[in-house]
Amino acid sequence: MFHPKQVFIAVIGTGGVGRTFLSQLHFLGSKLCQDASSPIYLSTIVLSTSRKFISSTDYHPIHLDSWEKDLAASTTTPPSFSDLAEYLSKAPNKVVLVDNTSNETLAEAYPLFLKKGINIVTPNKKAFSGSYELWQNIFGAASNGSGIGGYVFHESSVGAGLPVLSTLKELVETGDEVYRIEGVFSGTMSFLFNSFMPVGGGGGSFSAEVKKAKELGYTEPDPRDDLNGQDVARKLTILARLAGLPVESSTSFPVQSLIPSELEGCKSGDEFLQRLGEFDGKMDELKKGAASEGKVVRFVGSVDVVKKEVKVGLEKFDTSHPIAALKGSDNIISFYTKRYGDNPLIIQGAGAGGEVTAMGVTADLIKVLRLLR
Repeated sequence: MFHPKQVFIAVIGTGGVGRTFLSQLHFLGSKLCQDASSPIYLSTIVLSTSRKFISSTDYHPIHLDSWEKDLAASTTTPPSFSDLAEYLSKAPNKVVLVDNTSNETLAEAYPLFLKKGINIVTPNKKAFSGSYELWQNIFGAASNGSGIGGYVFHESSVGAGLPVLSTLKELVETGDEVYRIEGVFSGTMSFLFNSFMPVGGGGGSFSAEVKKAKELGYTEPDPRDDLNGQDVARKLTILARLAGLPVESSTSFPVQSLIPSELEGCKSGDEFLQRLGEFDGKMDELKKGAASEGKVVRFVGSVDVVKKEVKVGLEKFDTSHPIAALKGSDNIISFYTKRYGDNPLIIQGAGAGGEVTAMGVTADLIKVLRLLR
């Protein structure tokens, strides 16, 4: 006789991605428990933000129908990550920690959770683009690394819901030789440069397009967090490591910042935007220069596995190039490999947004559940 399986879920981060994930979790839980052949009961036992925390003292599930109200009413502050790991390790069945944050301290605690048998799914780039030592410690503890602890999956740390990491892993694991990875890895920068220099000409000034992108919600609250290139650098660090390059960190290779040096000392994002127009001339010259060559400018990242080089910055592309033809805020990632020859394997689509990022997290949760069967 088959006995139904129970898996406990701990969710940290209930913002845009976290809220959408909880909606998807509710749907997934309803579906899995109705599987007649092998039902799985997903029991959420922790919900946490940076300031509020609710948990089940006896590991009975939290009601997801009222989670927002219950979390808002909580007067409990989050425990330390070591105390949380201890609590989760004592659960009567397997546990999956879902980290929907960009919290660096939590990322650094991943080895602790994994060693206690706690599984992790997350879009948190900082765990996998921080020091190479942290990367080694994470996968040295994980069962899908070289350890015997919990499983860890982070598909949505690059490309949101796009199958970027899983594709690269399969290329490597099946023996293909990856020569180069190139693409547009930021929905913000994609939208910005598609608007600033669309194929066919036109587009506004750089400062005007940055302001428009912010008004439409494509940038971080402070656009400098996008324009400094570090978001793309973190994603390239992850890809390079999966391709076999022991990149030390996201600051160990050339990253072109689009923040004028004169504005690096601005005290706020608003001040930065007010003054950015003073430096439109340089970007206009870049646009005119590219147009005179029949090309467009795009903000891209590349990993040259053969030369062991990683870089992030502005590049010129022929208008017929797939990168030049991107629309809106789409990402595009090209894998140049031995098997695919002169025609790279291309993945393209929405690389940002709560729905697709949460989908990537939920899909990783499903991978873990299959491994726990």
